[in-house]
Amino acid sequence: MGTAPDVVVYTQILCGFCYRAKRLLEGRGVAFREIDVTGNPGLRAEMASAAGGARTVPQVFIGGIHVGGSDDLAAAAASGELDRLLGDD
Repeated sequence: MGTAPDVVVYTQILCGFCYRAKRLLEGRGVAFREIDVTGNPGLRAEMASAAGGARTVPQVFIGGIHVGGSDDLAAAAASGELDRLLGDD
């Protein structure tokens, strides 16, 4: 079994979509690193740069691949793409 890819979730406080994305990952037993961009323009700019200009949260990255926001993560889970990105296929 290989090493699990690094999963990073950019969030901010009081964000329902962030909560949904984190719960989806936790429900699958996926460890992730959360980066809270609340009140931090530098981290928000880092997130937007990595996400191709997307400035909304959450933004999810798996193994350096930009998955997108909460709805994108849910769609990836439904299609089986999330399993592939996590190396569980």
